[in-house]
Amino acid sequence: MDASRTRARTRVLGRAVPATALVCCALLAAGFAAGCSPTATPATQDTATAARTAVPMAATDLQNQYQKVIKEVLPSVVQIQASHELGSGVVYDDRGHIVTNAHVVGREKTFKVTTANNEEPLTATLVYSYPDQDLAVVKLDKVPSGLKPAAFGDSEKVEVGQIVLAMGSPLGLSSSVTQGIVSAVGRTVSENSTGGGTGATIANMVQTSAAINPGNSGGALVNLAGQVIGIPTLAAADPSLGGSAAPGIGFAIPASMVKTIAGQIVKEGKVTDSGRAALNIAGRTVVDERYQPAGVAVVSTKPGGAADKAGLRAGDIITKLGDRSITTITSLSVALAADQPGRRTTVTYQRNGTEKTADVTLGAQ
Repeated sequence: MDASRTRARTRVLGRAVPATALVCCALLAAGFAAGCSPTATPATQDTATAARTAVPMAATDLQNQYQKVIKEVLPSVVQIQASHELGSGVVYDDRGHIVTNAHVVGREKTFKVTTANNEEPLTATLVYSYPDQDLAVVKLDKVPSGLKPAAFGDSEKVEVGQIVLAMGSPLGLSSSVTQGIVSAVGRTVSENSTGGGTGATIANMVQTSAAINPGNSGGALVNLAGQVIGIPTLAAADPSLGGSAAPGIGFAIPASMVKTIAGQIVKEGKVTDSGRAALNIAGRTVVDERYQPAGVAVVSTKPGGAADKAGLRAGDIITKLGDRSITTITSLSVALAADQPGRRTTVTYQRNGTEKTADVTLGAQ
């Protein structure tokens, strides 16, 4: 997660405030009006009765929708067991491909996978892991009958306030379901590179009020239409709680990116087009005389890459990308994550104590 606030790993639960809460307010108002009348007519009595029955009916409708979605989607969510990690995954197609987080698979090649319809674990093999986006695909060695691929939604249609369900294996509790809402969209966050994280900076993440717990990583964040809108990946860490997960602040990789990366892995066996902007450098954070982060020193440039073509060289210290200040390697990653390959921008840097600027066409990672 973000060096500033995100760290733990994957999952969601929480409390939504469904439309029934609004119905209750209307009901209280209607009940009060009826109660104030000294001589209630049959018409007002009928209105009050109808209002009182609206709440349980609305709650039942919402409950039925929850149960319908769970019944449809839960068979597409699996538990993935590596030697030292336990996480979740989502069935991508009927050929046994399963998408999950790269930090779930780590550096391992083989896994045990438990599906909703099989009590005994199945074996699976890694197809490809892409830590830069914290996504990976594994494939079942033998595809069981009845394996059901998930339906992935359109990330552009995800809106703040939508009710979502998180499905996975938090703390090893397989086939668990929790609820929350979409709290924000378009978040850019960075994972810790220690404690099992990949150190990736990921753009356009879906923020959810659902709590994220270890074991939920790689699972499914689902809307009430039964579509996977994201892969739960990160939870915010609260320094005041000793770095423990902060309640109600979790992040999921959007479905559009999941489909882009997983689709390439399934088809090509690797990621051929990341869609992520890059300067094509190796760099490190430098500090000033007060030991405060002051920029990113270029350690090396990739021949023919974006920085190389712009004239940057080893020893230059990058301080701005466009109009965004760069003080650390993380801030550079965040700035690039918000950009697109092929876009022209400027790089401000220092060379031998002199500030310079260069026009650069961003490359791909």
